[in-house]
Amino acid sequence: MPSDTDAAPRAQARAELLVVALEQFAVDGYHATSLQQIADRAGYAKSNVLYHFGSKEGLLNAALSAAVDDLAALVDTFPRRGAGVDPREFVERFVDYLFAHRLEVVLIVNQGQSLADVPVVDRAMAVIARLALEICSEDASIAEQLRFGVALAGAAYTLVAGRTILGGTLEPEDGDAEARTALVDILAELLAPAARPLG
Repeated sequence: MPSDTDAAPRAQARAELLVVALEQFAVDGYHATSLQQIADRAGYAKSNVLYHFGSKEGLLNAALSAAVDDLAALVDTFPRRGAGVDPREFVERFVDYLFAHRLEVVLIVNQGQSLADVPVVDRAMAVIARLALEICSEDASIAEQLRFGVALAGAAYTLVAGRTILGGTLEPEDGDAEARTALVDILAELLAPAARPLG
């Protein structure tokens, strides 16, 4: 039986593998990334990856589950008609979510269609569809649907590619409150025309 002293290194290895896998999947693509590449980049043997996750899909599930759970919880807080809640507060929480889970979001948004048979991605797409229905009415115009898609995908892309296209000004560790405020303003403006009237 493994001792408690073995648990800490195992937990550290698992966490390191998750960080590397998420980055590789988001940047290079899930299908283009092998377990061996992840193991090599993290400094572990491929057998360590299989020990912790069982398969590449198991690794993807572990990498995305917390972000999908957080998104589902966030969507549950969407202001309902007559709730007396400021929709901007929701947008602020949504932007904070995007900063916290930028790699997960870009992976789901950019690769969701090609990973539709993976249960955790299916679940993520269902949550995004729920969010779209909360923001857009069921009979939303094509323009409103596109506005939602551009807002979500554009915000996710900008946060991930921000370092390259904007000189690193959107890195969460920069603590750039100005970037956060700007993104909240932009998303609030993009989503407001499609949002259901409250009250």
